[in-house]
Amino acid sequence: MRAITSPPTVKVIGANGQISLGKQFAGRQVLVEEQESGVWLIRTATVIPDNERWLHEAQAASDLARALEWSKQQPASDSQTDTLLATAVQSE
Repeated sequence: MRAITSPPTVKVIGANGQISLGKQFAGRQVLVEEQESGVWLIRTATVIPDNERWLHEAQAASDLARALEWSKQQPASDSQTDTLLATAVQSE
């Protein structure tokens, strides 16, 4: 990945403690690290919620790839929908 650099710009921290980085970053999540007093490193980030982290593990990726491959081999069909619904209603 090629680094994109721009010349330093002066920003003013508002009375509420906020600074604008520009509309191109609107809605993005960022990591803010205070490296030393008055020195901050701000990096864009993608945060994965704890309850979704398993989706990014190797086993889940492998299982998902297998399931997608299976779905390509098995065309979707409504041929058994009535039978499946009737069975579900009877089991209630």
